[in-house]
Amino acid sequence: MLIGVPKEIKSDEYRIGLTPESVAILTNGGHQVMVLANAGLGIGKTDQDYLSAGAEIVATRDEIFERAEMIVKVKEPQSDECALLRPGQILFTYLHLAPDPEQTNALVESGVSAIAYESVMAEDHSYPLLTPMSAIAGRLAVQAGASCLEKAKGGSGILMGGVANVDPAKVVILGGGVVGYNAIEIALGMQADVTVLDKSETRLDYLESIFGSNLEAVLADTASNETFITTADLLIGAVLVPGASAPKIISREVLKKMKPGSVFVDVAIDQGGCSETSKPTTHSNPTYVEEGILHYCVANMPGAVPLTSTYALNQATLPYVKDLANQGLVQALTHNQGFCEGLSIHQGKVTIRAVADELGFEYTEPKKALT
Repeated sequence: MLIGVPKEIKSDEYRIGLTPESVAILTNGGHQVMVLANAGLGIGKTDQDYLSAGAEIVATRDEIFERAEMIVKVKEPQSDECALLRPGQILFTYLHLAPDPEQTNALVESGVSAIAYESVMAEDHSYPLLTPMSAIAGRLAVQAGASCLEKAKGGSGILMGGVANVDPAKVVILGGGVVGYNAIEIALGMQADVTVLDKSETRLDYLESIFGSNLEAVLADTASNETFITTADLLIGAVLVPGASAPKIISREVLKKMKPGSVFVDVAIDQGGCSETSKPTTHSNPTYVEEGILHYCVANMPGAVPLTSTYALNQATLPYVKDLANQGLVQALTHNQGFCEGLSIHQGKVTIRAVADELGFEYTEPKKALT
């Protein structure tokens, strides 16, 4: 199969779809890989690194999209990239379609077969291609939040771990999944006062078994959410509804009750955000103030550490890329139900129910669409 790897063009996005090591595995397996010139510089990899791995270096993005049978990216295609996609072509990347009707319409009209990393499911019902970036985002959320709490950045001026006889920052994490787990780990490592809220008693029991008495684990409901949100110095939104927009669990009215200068990091912003006050920001301009609260809502948080992120992502995605290249779309997906769950759009049909329901498209079952 002829695989194309363009340069990511989303603002402040430095990751790349395939590392040189992944390219070498694919080319040694008999496949061809085209990489756009200088696409790997964001992770410190040169064109020569990709040439040595067996790739062909291509001068223009248009040639990548015109020739490739499969496009492997990191972030969702921007509007001018969507215009280059075509029927019969595979797009394999993060999509986050539910809060993005413009992208969804463009992909439907293109006729492309689009597979979303975030929707591919493992046998244990986990999301193996979402997990590595969720882990990184959870860790970065605490780093970013700690920085934003500094007075010069617009925060209240509290140190995460405090010092002797001075209280640490109170960190409240909404959601105890992969993002939440990693946020807890880093926040506790910084000696903050950490509370996590989750709707699953089983998950809370698990988190308590890992982190012990250092963590306050609370069953989430409207009352407890408000109680803990309004006491937070750093609030981290780590909620996920697979395939769908994030629920708006933080109202403007509750946010108003937080202490001025508190910080809100919304990791759920890729799926529309979990607060009524959330709107996407960039690494170049990451924050804004709403109701006296400093908001950090960067939609591609792992892009801040592209070297770590790209290699972590490739460890997860490469087996699936190989399956698509070796078997073709139909066989690779029909023989792996969890992989098939990632098929989001195929030949003009929307094949993720949550996306179809939310955006008003007719839903087509993935395997039916493939036949």
